[in-house]
Amino acid sequence: MLKQGLELKQTQKLSPLQIQTIKLIELPVQELEQRIRKELEENPVLDEDVSSSKDEDEAPREVSLSEYKEDDSIPSYRLRSDNYSKDERPQYNTFSVKESFTQSLQEQLGYRNLTEHQYAVASFLIGSLDDDGYLRRSIDSVVDDLSFRANVETTEEEVLEMLKVIQEFEPAGVGARDLRECLLLQIRLCKKTPAVENAIKILKNHFNEFTSKHFQKIMTRMDISEEELKAAMAKILKLNPSPGGQIDDSYTDQAQQIVPDFLLEYCDGELKLSMPRFSVPELKVNRKYADILIDAANSSEREKKEAAAFVKKKLDSAKWFVEAIKQRHNTLSSTMQAIVDYQREYFIDGDETNLKPMVLKDIAEKTGFDISTISRVVNSKYIETHFGIYSLKYFFSEGLENQDGEEVSTRELKKALQDCVDNENKRKPFTDDELVEKMTEKGYKVARRTIAKYRDQLGIPKARLRKEL
Repeated sequence: MLKQGLELKQTQKLSPLQIQTIKLIELPVQELEQRIRKELEENPVLDEDVSSSKDEDEAPREVSLSEYKEDDSIPSYRLRSDNYSKDERPQYNTFSVKESFTQSLQEQLGYRNLTEHQYAVASFLIGSLDDDGYLRRSIDSVVDDLSFRANVETTEEEVLEMLKVIQEFEPAGVGARDLRECLLLQIRLCKKTPAVENAIKILKNHFNEFTSKHFQKIMTRMDISEEELKAAMAKILKLNPSPGGQIDDSYTDQAQQIVPDFLLEYCDGELKLSMPRFSVPELKVNRKYADILIDAANSSEREKKEAAAFVKKKLDSAKWFVEAIKQRHNTLSSTMQAIVDYQREYFIDGDETNLKPMVLKDIAEKTGFDISTISRVVNSKYIETHFGIYSLKYFFSEGLENQDGEEVSTRELKKALQDCVDNENKRKPFTDDELVEKMTEKGYKVARRTIAKYRDQLGIPKARLRKEL
């Protein structure tokens, strides 16, 4: 027996405008400019105004966006991506034509007198190096890959022979299989002195003791004085542990250009926030498409009506786009203003001790936006202040209580911890327990495990590894 019933469900769907806004909020200022440019290219009814105000006065009247309505026969609008003219608009060249790391090695390989088979093996090895210039794969796996991927039959002996060839290339240390080998390849090129000889012995025979900073063991086993050990260590510390980083790989790891989305100025005791590179687009219908709408309004021909419908469809799309940009501007400015108000004491002088604990929820409550919206605003955005350029994520941190019961930022705690380490006796560095005592003296109530966690986050090694002669 069939049963029928009614079920009421409520669903929520995003409008095209909301989807546009969400996507645009995540974009930093440079990508936004590119997105506007793309919209100009893809929407044929849009035309960018590059004329002067004088020319605009002399030009035929165009209907503005505010005058456009869905039922109007002749919509028209103008789009300008920013406040700059075409000639004044700043250009940002992010591509470089410097020689890449791999290209540099391949070029050096071309100068070697090798057979076609040897060249293929060596070229494959160069392609197997990581960004630091190391070969971190086993030789047998390289042999297998040469056979299956490159169809080159070889042996481990031949691969090792070609690896030795690569290890002779610049920069020194390239092609090493571990840090020890990398340092040895470099120091063997140095002029032979007692300090260099001792450094080679340390790297060859006492590398584990050296990395663990067991200096007394090294001096005892090598029968050298403290001064001789210092001289040898000075030579080692001058070596480069990452030879691949010496060459700029412009094709794979282009340096990110940071263009601040916000500008914060401090004048006469007041903080002034602005978005200098932002401009709400002004829209205009291309004259050619405006004529199509005029013709369609006075005609009953089907083709002209279809053409007018196409223009109106593109016009609606552009309206959503511009409205989304306006909403993006309002969302970004409201969020950033809330952050500035929340961290006002910090923005006045840039002192990290004045940075309050702040999470996304705090700003969401002040602005009325959803936490996900605040997260999108904060992502990949930067602000220029009178004390530097910072990512918006920098101002968010958790909080802990001090001995007075006041909540302090974890960033403030990390700075206090860093100060303790910087001012310690390097011959006898503080242990984690001693750092707890020092932080307690400063008024911060933290546990030993918290100190260890913050120390790891700051990249501070253990006390034994911080010891110096």
